[in-house]
Amino acid sequence: MLEGVVKFPPEFAQKYREKGYWEDRTIASHFADWFAEYADRTAIIDGDTVVTYRDLDERSTRVALNLLDLGLEPLDRVVVCLPNVAEFAYLYFAFQKIGVIPIMALPTHRYMEVTQFVAIAQAKACFVPGKARDYSFTDLVTRLREEHDCLEMGIVLGPPQDGFMTVEELVEKESAATQADIDAIEIDPEDPAVFQLSGGTTGIPKLIPRTHNDYICNTKLACASTETGPDKVLLDILPIGHNLPLACPGMQGFLMKGGTVVFAQSTRGETLFPLIEKHGVTHIHCVPALLIRWIHDPGIGDHDLSSLEYLQSGGQRLQPEVRRRTYELIPSVFVQENFGMAEGMLFFAEKHHEEAVRMETVGFPVCEDDEVRIVDEEDNVVPFGEVGEMCCRGPYTLRGYFGSPEHNERAFTVDGFYRTGDLMRQHPTGAYLVEGRKKDLINRGGEKISAEEIENLILTHTAVKNIACIAMPDPVLGEKMCACVIPVEGQTLDLGELIAHLESFELARFKLPERLELMADFPLSPFGKVSKKTLVEDIAAKLAVEGN
Repeated sequence: MLEGVVKFPPEFAQKYREKGYWEDRTIASHFADWFAEYADRTAIIDGDTVVTYRDLDERSTRVALNLLDLGLEPLDRVVVCLPNVAEFAYLYFAFQKIGVIPIMALPTHRYMEVTQFVAIAQAKACFVPGKARDYSFTDLVTRLREEHDCLEMGIVLGPPQDGFMTVEELVEKESAATQADIDAIEIDPEDPAVFQLSGGTTGIPKLIPRTHNDYICNTKLACASTETGPDKVLLDILPIGHNLPLACPGMQGFLMKGGTVVFAQSTRGETLFPLIEKHGVTHIHCVPALLIRWIHDPGIGDHDLSSLEYLQSGGQRLQPEVRRRTYELIPSVFVQENFGMAEGMLFFAEKHHEEAVRMETVGFPVCEDDEVRIVDEEDNVVPFGEVGEMCCRGPYTLRGYFGSPEHNERAFTVDGFYRTGDLMRQHPTGAYLVEGRKKDLINRGGEKISAEEIENLILTHTAVKNIACIAMPDPVLGEKMCACVIPVEGQTLDLGELIAHLESFELARFKLPERLELMADFPLSPFGKVSKKTLVEDIAAKLAVEGN
């Protein structure tokens, strides 16, 4: 067992095994069966690259052997910042075959995020694109290797660069290691298969250990709720490192059922609509902001989208008018509201549920042994239908963040329920509705931004006396960030200056504020704290007057 991983209590582990949720097999062992069963079927399509299950098995094995040659060992941690490409799949299954644990970073992450992942996990390698637009990931990795003794290597996707092996070399190169070396590796199914990332409120990322046992369980349950199978085709367009496109059911789920995964890096209709028509896509993940963009795209009527069966929408509440317009344009599709978290718990509204559940809620937990409590500030269960914080535990929900004992004391109840920070209530049907967040997070189109992280950076500007970052409503993204600033007396600040200051910290661009409000003072709560609730209401009212 990897040090720093919080194990499930023995009595719960036993129950989950007895009920068949945990099979005590690694992800690699499961996929060995499926690679063999579906060998000649198409597993992945990436542009002109078509990969069968046999190809995927062979290529991921070559990658695994070359990683062993490079010195990677079971339980080593690596940071992965790759886009949606076939090479991601080769690497993912290679990691599973040798017990290396990938940290699912994003191509949008920059120095501020990646350096923290490396430090927390003591990562041994980074897998990165050469460049993302004008950003050099190779320069980033070179810098990180100078700052972190644990980081031994960088591996780049694309053309060779000095000091870097390429992913392509890993796929093609003959290795000194052999299949016998892989066969000799023993992996504990209770160890992490993947580290997902938390959208925590402190600005310091938390690593979420998803074990082999719980991640396979997670994916099988998601498959059952979305009718995946050998004749289904997933168009994977959300960043593949996220939990939903990776495993809910995502790439992992469609490949365990013999389906096909089509990768795309663009979310624009002009790219997606032809792919749906060409490949007979049946499933696609999105966030409401993307769906809104698609249904207003003038090109949507130029393509046959009748193959679509499921459009899974998550990240924020989907407005009824968006759903109605989608059904008008694509009558074949079921718009499936879902709610999930990288930490585990999944809710799905399913086709067989009554209309009120499908149209008004995020549905029910996907597993009968998922346990949900809606509680008040004192951890008392609230009466049915009232709003409270959702706490949960179950066979695929973590029992603790990696290496964070102090945070875990606050994040979990004494009996192991995870305090999600999400405010929910039960609908009269018994299904669940999301009513907001207790945690100080801004949900920009499904990307969670820690207000505290950005506030701490803004406070370093010499013109800033005090700062409060808040969510402001946006018709497309749901929320955007507004920075409310009390400037130092005699000084001023504009949005361009503030953005330039934040960019100097090299953080992901989606975390940058999109509005600046200069204020003389902040409203206070009865307890003397800054009332962000009042600030949110004031900015929303101001935007309404402005017509935004």
